[in-house]
Amino acid sequence: MDANAIEVFKLVVVGLIGTIGLAVPAVGLTIIGRTALSGITKNPEASGAVLTNMVLIAGLTEAIGVYALIIAIILLMIA
Repeated sequence: MDANAIEVFKLVVVGLIGTIGLAVPAVGLTIIGRTALSGITKNPEASGAVLTNMVLIAGLTEAIGVYALIIAIILLMIA
């Protein structure tokens, strides 16, 4: 393999990591928000607990996207 092919392969892998690693948490956040809104509309008295749990889970879900972004940047900088 020549150097150009390796560079192209590296860029494709970084692009896939960025795309999948940032798209999946976005879908997860959509599901979390939709489910929380559905729960609040069915039981408005529990909105405090639902919102607290939603914010906690949303933060953990966003952390996955940040980790994927960091890994993509690291892979882009090496080799």
